[in-house]
Amino acid sequence: MDLYPIYRCDFNFHLSYGGGSIFIDDARLSFIFQNANIGVSYFFILSGFVMIIAYGNKPFVSFTEYYRNRFARIYPLYFFAIILVIFVQLIDRRFDFLGFFLNIFMIQAWIPGKALSFNFPAWSLSVEALFYAVFPFVFNKVYQKISIKRFSVYIISFWIFIQIVTSVLFAYFGESDSIYTGEFLRYNPLLHLHQFLVGNLAGLFFIKYLQHKKRNYDLLIFVLTGLVLLALKFPFQLNFNSASALLLMPIIILISLNTGLITRLFQHKILVFLGEISFGIYILQYPVCFFISNYRINKYLHIEDLNLALLIRFGVLILVSSITYLYIEKPILKIVKGKQKALTLSENPA
Repeated sequence: MDLYPIYRCDFNFHLSYGGGSIFIDDARLSFIFQNANIGVSYFFILSGFVMIIAYGNKPFVSFTEYYRNRFARIYPLYFFAIILVIFVQLIDRRFDFLGFFLNIFMIQAWIPGKALSFNFPAWSLSVEALFYAVFPFVFNKVYQKISIKRFSVYIISFWIFIQIVTSVLFAYFGESDSIYTGEFLRYNPLLHLHQFLVGNLAGLFFIKYLQHKKRNYDLLIFVLTGLVLLALKFPFQLNFNSASALLLMPIIILISLNTGLITRLFQHKILVFLGEISFGIYILQYPVCFFISNYRINKYLHIEDLNLALLIRFGVLILVSSITYLYIEKPILKIVKGKQKALTLSENPA
């Protein structure tokens, strides 16, 4: 079974909603969206897992090719979103010059007080930039050089160390009124690196030991998902985000091995396409929400129902994301892949 559509749909869907959305406001589901940072943890772990699935069977990751692919996949639409936010801020008669500068270079998550500046969902891409920077080094110098048991000890030890550090920091500073302290604890890329590395570890174990153990795991997936929801609903003063990998990593592996209904749903062409466009859904949600606001929907369409306004706004977001995928993301990726293929042929003539 080709698992690419599953990874594509699942990975991009959680990118779209992992960073939290401004589109959902339901009292019955509020505990989920108040803990949207767990979705970010899932996304970071999944990101590390997918990187290994993509490169795990290769003997070496080319730095140039890898960085070019990541840049072509992320930055064009990321930059387009920045342009839209420029118009938003000009219309709103304010302009965050420092936030603009930090977002251009994808370093906003490193600066306490500025992590959510300019285009606020983009903070998670600032964290991802660190992951992309270190992955070729870790893959070539660690994963390919030492045994899986040995680097498992390193990654797990690093994960435990981060749990201790973040737990202590949250215990002493988690309730601080300082925006700088809060943003450092929640958004600093170094405090999320362990999640990406745990995802790498899960991917390597999957390739080496698990990839042939496919069966119907629907029930286990539902049970683990239910446990995650219970942990969010009843946290008992625990920092679940810190230890979320204990439940999130098994969910990712089980979805990858699953042959049941969940997998078949993820392979549906509509969901696969939604997965393809969902980076746009995520990164464009702020400017689209600004231009298609409740006020404008009421003013021009005379619609006062907030639920209907939500559906209209989300429909416009899907439309805009589809257009940007077809006319920005896809063409640029095609050009980059075409150049890589031509370069490979020139280096290895028949």
